[in-house]
Amino acid sequence: MERTFAIGDIHGCSKTFEKLLFHKIQLQKTDQIFCIGDYIDRGENSKGVIDLILQLRQDGYSVSTLRGNHEQMLLDCLIDPTAYDLWVRNGGAQTLQSFRINTLETLPGKYISFFIETEFYIETEQYIFVHAGLNFRRKNIFEDKEAMLWIRDFSSRQPALENRLLIHGHTPKSLKYILNQKGNCIDIDGGCVYNYLPPFGNLVALDLNERRFIWEENCE
Repeated sequence: MERTFAIGDIHGCSKTFEKLLFHKIQLQKTDQIFCIGDYIDRGENSKGVIDLILQLRQDGYSVSTLRGNHEQMLLDCLIDPTAYDLWVRNGGAQTLQSFRINTLETLPGKYISFFIETEFYIETEQYIFVHAGLNFRRKNIFEDKEAMLWIRDFSSRQPALENRLLIHGHTPKSLKYILNQKGNCIDIDGGCVYNYLPPFGNLVALDLNERRFIWEENCE
């Protein structure tokens, strides 16, 4: 049976990501995974997270990757040197360390390609996947790409979605909140990398076939 899962913000927590996939989800090649961005920064092994995704794809697994604001900050540095300090202060230093490099100029091309190829949003008949959310004040909710990366504090009940669910992350929530949230906008960011700040510290997946949450506590 083909299963579909969405996975929240990973932020360099590669061991937790791997454990969620293979111990909790028990990933199969017939499954579809949607990762909703922020693979890098803050955590210790951003490289490991990207390497795992690339290896899964090479091995025949289906993994779709959305772009998070942290991936965007990295990409901004490649075209605007003044963006570098902001990225480094927001976890970029840990990312550079995980790749064992001092500057992005020496980041191997396959990783740059990975970041460039991430998508701002993905639509299916039943779902919209995006990192942060959508600007529901716009008539065309897909116009505002900045909102897709950065927006917070929007209502979880949005008539504009009609019969679809919006699956997003970006704003860390407690496991209690995630398990009990209502509406048609579902936040799956359990703040995995913030395990030192209770009630955060969980990497959350949503099983879209059974509409149930699966999570793994930070094990880094």
